[in-house]
Amino acid sequence: MIKAYAKSDKGKVREMNQDYYYISTSLDEVQLYIVADGMGGYNGGEIASSLAVQTAKNYIENNFKDIEKDRDSIIQLLGSSMEYANMVIYEKSKENSELQGMGTTLEICLIYNNKVYIGHVGDSRIYRIRKQFIRKLTQDHSYVQKLVKEGTITKEQAVHHPQKNMLMKALGCNAFVEPDVMVKGFLKDDILIMCTDGLSNLVDQETIYEMASKNIEQATKDLVELANDRGGYDNITAVIIKNI
Repeated sequence: MIKAYAKSDKGKVREMNQDYYYISTSLDEVQLYIVADGMGGYNGGEIASSLAVQTAKNYIENNFKDIEKDRDSIIQLLGSSMEYANMVIYEKSKENSELQGMGTTLEICLIYNNKVYIGHVGDSRIYRIRKQFIRKLTQDHSYVQKLVKEGTITKEQAVHHPQKNMLMKALGCNAFVEPDVMVKGFLKDDILIMCTDGLSNLVDQETIYEMASKNIEQATKDLVELANDRGGYDNITAVIIKNI
């Protein structure tokens, strides 16, 4: 059985919340959990993130029944849903000059048969807690992450880098996108945390672990509150999922 809770907040600085999320009910055939962090002037980010979540969700739900339920078919379905969402946002941005350049991050967790199928574009994050250990499952598609990978800067320097929010990859900014898609085990008592950078920029991995490993419902509220206490410079979203 899977339990999930979510909390989203516009933070202390932004005028609107451009984050968007979706969590399945326990009765849904496909267990889907999706988080998006939109960007773009006017209300472009809000449109991009909600379009991404709704489009990917519908695509997966409409096609899941027709695929073989093996690893490769589910991976392909997940990747296709994100490519399709990318195309929908990209086309929409061309229809209206005020929406030009809008985009969004997109994180999808599709849980099936004690496995989590993960789709990822951007710098929102997915962590997994197993036993007494937290691990970041996604790699930020950011300029700063690229510098860390190349050894130009250290992980510590990356935390306060001035170009921290510069994305190398986002949904809707180009005609094509190549999402990261992976499969991980999701065993009894495992916990998944999906969050936007409004949370991960202000709350470190160890604190996320400490809060989420106690009570997942309370943790969604406490994590958002903590990010707000530390400045709330961005919209903040946390989705926490536990295999009970």
